[in-house]
Amino acid sequence: MRNKGWLAVALGVMLPVMLFTVSCAKKTVVQSQPESMAGSDVQKAAVQKAPDRPAEEARPDGRLEEDRLRAETAAREAALTAFVGENIHFEFDSFLLSDQARQILVSKAEYLRTNPDITVTVEGHCDDRGTSEYNIALGERRAESVRIFLVGLGIGTNRMNTVSYGEERPIATGHDEASWAENRRAQLVIN
Repeated sequence: MRNKGWLAVALGVMLPVMLFTVSCAKKTVVQSQPESMAGSDVQKAAVQKAPDRPAEEARPDGRLEEDRLRAETAAREAALTAFVGENIHFEFDSFLLSDQARQILVSKAEYLRTNPDITVTVEGHCDDRGTSEYNIALGERRAESVRIFLVGLGIGTNRMNTVSYGEERPIATGHDEASWAENRRAQLVIN
């Protein structure tokens, strides 16, 4: 009888616990699709709810791609302008590269490394003081010192040639120290 009493007490305690547990369980709600949606419509709706690409890339007008291409083109043009526009300047009667000239050439070498299909001509120039023969020889030494420095930075000799114009192609026409300093230069021209 005692065993039956314990059994009754255990059932009396366990039955409400089980009912409480079952009644508190999380219920799954199943929604049915409206009958008007066909199979392909259901797939389209699912794709619209969870797109694979970010919203910017999914824009149908393609502006993001155009903006990216425009930015890349602008960056290439700016790099080309900097490459062509920045000359290497020399002291009077010298073909030695200054620290500033070396820094400029390092950036030019980087541009040449990122554009391996480009070949250049290194032009040597002088101011109008001195004889034509002397200035042609000095211009050649200036162009050659630039070429040797670029070769030392890993640019192939097959991508560069040199030419000297001496005093024949000035970029400043004055007869003062500022004009002469502008004309004492080496210039890299893309072939």
